[in-house]
Amino acid sequence: MKILAIDSSAGPASVCVWEDGKLLGECYTNVRLTHSQTLMPMLEGVLSFARVPLSDIDVFAVSAGPGSFTGVRIGVASIKGVAFAQGKPCAGVSTLEAMAQNLRLLDCTACCVMDARCGQVYNAVFRIENGALSRLTPDRALSIEALAQECQGYPGPLVLVGDGAALCARSPLFEALSARLAPEPLRFQRASGVAACAGRMAEAGALVSAKDLLPVYLRPPQAQRALARKKDNP
Repeated sequence: MKILAIDSSAGPASVCVWEDGKLLGECYTNVRLTHSQTLMPMLEGVLSFARVPLSDIDVFAVSAGPGSFTGVRIGVASIKGVAFAQGKPCAGVSTLEAMAQNLRLLDCTACCVMDARCGQVYNAVFRIENGALSRLTPDRALSIEALAQECQGYPGPLVLVGDGAALCARSPLFEALSARLAPEPLRFQRASGVAACAGRMAEAGALVSAKDLLPVYLRPPQAQRALARKKDNP
């Protein structure tokens, strides 16, 4: 089974081709260009270098959220478009679960965090033992203070991963927990992690059609929140 996966949920962007657990090729960038400029050229390049025609892809996967509202929309729209044209199924993967894949060689508690702004982070916590990953919490948005308090009850070592990892690591609350910051090459979400999750979703029969693939935001966009506050306080 060949999987084409992309991630554009935060600042970095990546595309990969994955076949039966083997990474055939991956392109990763962490620059200031917008994802609308980088994703399609990377997709075409990875397919070309891996010598896999688009028609050979069996599953199209994307980090469907949480993450940057714009980045998630671009990623989901891109995968919906190519999957619909090919008539192939899709996998909408949790961004947080995808980034936890980076730590599968460690026995640890993986605290996956993305900067959600407004004093919050998107988070999910996973326990990793002997390469097996088990979810301890759902994907959610909460404050750094609430997350640090919760993490006091988890077994160590506690490893922070994601674009919000450095933000948490600078907090005295996480310093008190002796939390470790994942090294930069393993810190950010990658398309290969999305593909790994998509492979398991395919085995579980959890794929969806391109029409039914939807983004997962966890909370309303900033404009909607501002409008709601305005209505509550005219």
